[in-house]
Amino acid sequence: MEITNITKSKEGLIETHIQAILEILAEDPQREGLKKTPARVAKSLCYLTSGNQQSLDKIIQNALFSSAMEDMLLLKDIELYSLCEHHLLPFIGHCHIAYVPNGNIIGLSKIPQIVDFYARRLQTQEDLTCQIAHSLMKLLHAKGVAVIIEAQHMCMLMNGEKSQQGLLKTSVMLGSFRRDAHLRLEFLGLL
Repeated sequence: MEITNITKSKEGLIETHIQAILEILAEDPQREGLKKTPARVAKSLCYLTSGNQQSLDKIIQNALFSSAMEDMLLLKDIELYSLCEHHLLPFIGHCHIAYVPNGNIIGLSKIPQIVDFYARRLQTQEDLTCQIAHSLMKLLHAKGVAVIIEAQHMCMLMNGEKSQQGLLKTSVMLGSFRRDAHLRLEFLGLL
């Protein structure tokens, strides 16, 4: 079965269940504002979890290049959107990534694509930070990789205690960023 047929089938199942959820919530799925909601939610959920169906190799393709660069490269303020696996609510923020090359670099546009690849699945911010860092370390055979994610979690803003001020920051430092305090301080200072 083709990917599009699988996606359509998956969307159809989700749509059916969303309609049932609306009914359980005492809503009328046939009222004007809700008629298309199950289909919209199904399409949205399939897109927001599409990282599970993608391949990192397809994203990277031939975007690794030889380079004599030996100092830190930093890309900051990469927009990030993901879904918390605990509540299926979004967390939204920015990712900052630095690496020290070890003979090769990656095409600049591929870094946000890697962030998206891992962000488009159900998970925690903590795991997302680790996935991005370890993936880049392995892919680039880098001397070091540093990743920091800063995000607001809708589950915290909308549920329970409704804390409006919370911003979760997670970091992973690998290789030279873990061993070399000066490099780590340079990275943090550039943020």
